[in-house]
Amino acid sequence: MKLFSCDHCGNTIYFENALCEHCGHQLGYLPQRAALVSLVEDGGLWSTPAVSDDAYVFCANAAHGACNWLIPANPGGDIYCTACRHNETIPPIDDPTNLARWQTIERAKKRLFYSLLRLDLPLRTRAEDPLHGLAFRFLAEDATAPQRVMTGHDNGIITIALAEADDAEREYRRTSMNEPYRTLLGHFRHEIGHHFWDLMVAGRSAQETFRALFGDERQDYARSLEDHYANGAPQGWPQTHISAYATAHPWEDFAETFAHFLLITDTVEMAAAFGMRARPRTGDDHMALPPVTFDPYREPEMERIIDHWVPLASLINNLNRAVGQADAYPFVLSPRVIEKLGYINDLVHQAPAHDQNGALNRP
Repeated sequence: MKLFSCDHCGNTIYFENALCEHCGHQLGYLPQRAALVSLVEDGGLWSTPAVSDDAYVFCANAAHGACNWLIPANPGGDIYCTACRHNETIPPIDDPTNLARWQTIERAKKRLFYSLLRLDLPLRTRAEDPLHGLAFRFLAEDATAPQRVMTGHDNGIITIALAEADDAEREYRRTSMNEPYRTLLGHFRHEIGHHFWDLMVAGRSAQETFRALFGDERQDYARSLEDHYANGAPQGWPQTHISAYATAHPWEDFAETFAHFLLITDTVEMAAAFGMRARPRTGDDHMALPPVTFDPYREPEMERIIDHWVPLASLINNLNRAVGQADAYPFVLSPRVIEKLGYINDLVHQAPAHDQNGALNRP
């Protein structure tokens, strides 16, 4: 994630800001430019000095406090932004609790889409691709339903349980499932990994290497999950997998690793935005690196990103401990895991070229 600067007054602004606290200008996000811009209203339309002669309107979800993204003013065109147009189901927002949780979910989803757009990954709706297009269902619990809403992915449709937006409920689920880490943004990053496995790996040349690294996905998925929940992760799993859950099945290993790839890339970009470097004053020379000066979203070598991430993770973990909080990144990157991250980095950098020639289209 980048830092942004108000193009009216120069004040530092942040991705979710809808208003510059210094000059008071309305702000809106232009996803095609990855820019948060100041706005001037004229007759219900918005313009910005950052882009001359263009007029914009806010995504329809801005009316609910759930979006600050802009779309070109086009009568009769799509009323939803690049991210919100993928929403298939939202909860009943006449309920204030549902509305507040949906707003929280949308903030996390926008951060996901920031990364996907920066990586130029294919983002088709169900209308554009009825079989494999991306859609989101944000579902509230129904007290009369026999089963709870389960967060998950099914052939491009990602379901997020609305309860995950409640910090207390999410923490309860994290501890009850013995997970070291559980965030709303993490759910999005994990489930989108399943989606891109379908688009970029299944039945393609990348599948052979996938099986060599992650395992054979043809093993029974339901039985694998049953075995995992009954017996836990195998001994020595940190040497080969990013998390205990990643050992459940090769599909889960890919999704977990994909989520960490997005987490690491986005956090290293934020470190670059602050001009940070994690250089401990302990004589540990292998952790002494210059500030991040490259764009991790465009970096073809995963090793270079990891070289900056490892000391940065140590820094943020120790800062958390200093204020009495748990580690922000309670994971260890073994050589095997780094190899898997490199595979995903290669995969996503090849995706735009494949998408242009139709290789990612499905019949």
